[in-house]
Amino acid sequence: MKKFAWIAGLVIIGVLAGIFWYKFYFVFGEGVKAGSLNYFVKKGVVFKTYEGRVVQEGFQSPTAGGLQSNEFRFSVVDEDIAVQLERASGKFVELRYKEYNGMLPWRGTSNFVVTEVLTINNAGKTDGSALPFDQ
Repeated sequence: MKKFAWIAGLVIIGVLAGIFWYKFYFVFGEGVKAGSLNYFVKKGVVFKTYEGRVVQEGFQSPTAGGLQSNEFRFSVVDEDIAVQLERASGKFVELRYKEYNGMLPWRGTSNFVVTEVLTINNAGKTDGSALPFDQ
């Protein structure tokens, strides 16, 4: 009976560890998002994490006939990526990210964690070539 209790306990611990890994460490999806970096901050009470928001072009709406801006909220773990994004507010950025099934407090407040900054462009700034000559 004692041997059965040990085996059952180990199986339960193994199953719970597997569920925990799947919920918080399994990479559910990977991809690239692009848009204007709206804000990027370091915040938190116990765990200070980097959080940001990218506003993408176009509109999406959960209801027919309504308009809503298309935002991508994300977290950043890597300090080097955070330094790059702190200097890119208001610029067009392309970000590679990983999506997890759950969030951990030391990883941020989003299921989406940015792992790489692909490009940073000065969107919205023109060289003046599109202006008419008569002005």
